[in-house]
Amino acid sequence: MSLAEFLKEKKYTRIKLHRLKSNHFAMKATINGVKGWFILDTGASNTLVDHEHSKLFRMKVEETDVKVTGAGAVNMNSKVSRKNRLKIGKWSNNKAMIVLFNLTHVNSGLDHLDVEPIDGIIGTDILKKGKAIIDYDKKYLYLKLS
Repeated sequence: MSLAEFLKEKKYTRIKLHRLKSNHFAMKATINGVKGWFILDTGASNTLVDHEHSKLFRMKVEETDVKVTGAGAVNMNSKVSRKNRLKIGKWSNNKAMIVLFNLTHVNSGLDHLDVEPIDGIIGTDILKKGKAIIDYDKKYLYLKLS
């Protein structure tokens, strides 16, 4: 029995991952009915959307005192948006909290590698909720359906 067959029996859905020239995995996802392009980042504690895309993704934005720290960013200002409808493949979460953050530095780095800009990052918060399993060899993300 293959991993895909086993996980299908366990009610997981399979999402295709695309390997970028940067060696990141990226995937399509939908926020509030709007499709976007997202990097999968197991090291990101939260799911992020570029702050300039809040209107595109129909997000209600709230001010926050939370500072974002990560690769290339230290104590950067952010905002949050709660109760978003996030859909990845057949998996969905209707109460996703998403951090809005300036991803210019990320897209600038990807641009130097001739990689399409991203709208955001799918982080560990969503991977944990979806009981994620990543098949690095076959390039699939599996998320458990409710």
